[in-house]
Amino acid sequence: MSDLSLEQAIQDLEKIVVQLEQGELPLEQALEQFEKAVRLSRLSQQKLQQAEQKVSQLLQQQNGEELTPFAATPEQDEASS
Repeated sequence: MSDLSLEQAIQDLEKIVVQLEQGELPLEQALEQFEKAVRLSRLSQQKLQQAEQKVSQLLQQQNGEELTPFAATPEQDEASS
């Protein structure tokens, strides 16, 4: 799943939301889809954070500031588990 692009992850997430909103899935399938949606949401969030960090680093580089590696905050670590 981690090899999905942000766009593909969001598209898959939207499909799952539509399925769940229709309410026609059996409980087990609904739970599986919900779990997948949570994973996709976390993956999307991580990809967005990585993109933001990249932009920040490029802007710092443009301004002649020293680049530092990205370090997740404790809240971000908890959100990704």
